[in-house]
Amino acid sequence: MRSERSTYIRASEIGTFVFCARAWWLQRVEGLEPGNVEQRLAGEAAHVAHGRRVWAAVWLRRAALAVLALAGALLAWRWLAG
Repeated sequence: MRSERSTYIRASEIGTFVFCARAWWLQRVEGLEPGNVEQRLAGEAAHVAHGRRVWAAVWLRRAALAVLALAGALLAWRWLAG
């Protein structure tokens, strides 16, 4: 009788397989878990922090462009009006 674990493959397992087929095999077939949990968690936290900085940089750039466009429009209006 086959267990439910061997019958179904979760989406996260597909991601693991695509990234590293050997890691998938070690987890799925051999039942081993990664030993570098602390390093992985630190790496994930670093990626989250970096993503926030990138998001902030994108929005700051958009705000700067909007202010620049507004300044240009006001300058053009001032020049044409007077």
